[in-house]
Amino acid sequence: MPRNLVCALASLIAIGAEAAHAGPYTPDSDTVILAELPAGAHYADLAARRLARDRLDVALPLAQFYIRQSRLSGDLRFLGYADAVLAPWLDHRPAAVDALVLHATVQQSRHAFEPALATLELALAARPDDPQASLTKATILRVLGRYPEAMLACDRFARSVDASLAALCSQSVRGLDGHLEAAYAALQQVSPQGWLNTEKSWLYSELGEMAVRLGRDEDARRWFQRDLDLVPADVYVRTAFADLLLRQGHDAAALGLLRGMESFEPLLLRIAIAQQRLDDPALAQSSARLQAAFSAELQRGEAVHRREQARFLLELEHQPLLALEAARENWKVQREPEDILILVAAARAAGNPDAAAPALEFVRRTGLTDARLKAAAAASVVMR
Repeated sequence: MPRNLVCALASLIAIGAEAAHAGPYTPDSDTVILAELPAGAHYADLAARRLARDRLDVALPLAQFYIRQSRLSGDLRFLGYADAVLAPWLDHRPAAVDALVLHATVQQSRHAFEPALATLELALAARPDDPQASLTKATILRVLGRYPEAMLACDRFARSVDASLAALCSQSVRGLDGHLEAAYAALQQVSPQGWLNTEKSWLYSELGEMAVRLGRDEDARRWFQRDLDLVPADVYVRTAFADLLLRQGHDAAALGLLRGMESFEPLLLRIAIAQQRLDDPALAQSSARLQAAFSAELQRGEAVHRREQARFLLELEHQPLLALEAARENWKVQREPEDILILVAAARAAGNPDAAAPALEFVRRTGLTDARLKAAAAASVVMR
């Protein structure tokens, strides 16, 4: 996402303002739930926070806790808590390398990708073979669609980790740059014996995503289920699994998969889509919560869920022109297969298929293979 965040945000604020009826969302009654505070969502003990100012061995695990809570709850406020804990250590000269890497993780979670890359460069200059810094860099570059650079980051990652983990990093990139079939076959040969659950989850999620892009939906379901059996709280995989079920028309199954996870905006969006298809009366409340969430993000100067906003406008609000504008702004920020899909779909629905040309040119140039993209492009713009 090589992006001018200020310009992109300014445009998206205009879109969001119109979509949110030119002002903050006001619920119809006091019974409408706008957000849920997850269990355990409280600030750390004051003594611990004070201790973290002077002791790095307290600050780092506390920041990691907040980052983990953000991922588990979908509450971005925890990222602010993490940054507050890290701030004193970022001001040190030289800055603590581990603090820099965690700060880059916070920036990545906020979709401030270019600042995150700059922070990682500082960390890698001080500690060239830091595996977490290299892996985070590779992950961000993948999201930006900068695959050759991502592969270089994986090569750097390989210097400090087991060969199987190194292969997982490199094959995940090869699966996006024109070598999907070979990368999928290679990862199926990787043995996760002795790996941590988080590492196994990474493998299964990559295999599931590759299977989706290959059009092997049953394989994808198997990999996603294996991941969720291991790590039930994996929101990323639950989102991908829900998309697969919705695409196959298994709306009730998707709703069941996501039940009780309304605090995560990406999951709430899928819940609302399933509710719409099933004529579920709970749709009104889900749509209101999404509208309030997008409005609040824009008012805070954030736009983490641009892709979700575009899909919300397209599939739930039935406003293709606004959806297209949101999808275009999103494309300036990130370039994953799902970002191409929403841009192509919005462009077609808006009667302006040429608006998706930059994304389809990216597909052609990088060699990206995706059965979903081929089907979508065939309905709007002929892929060359």
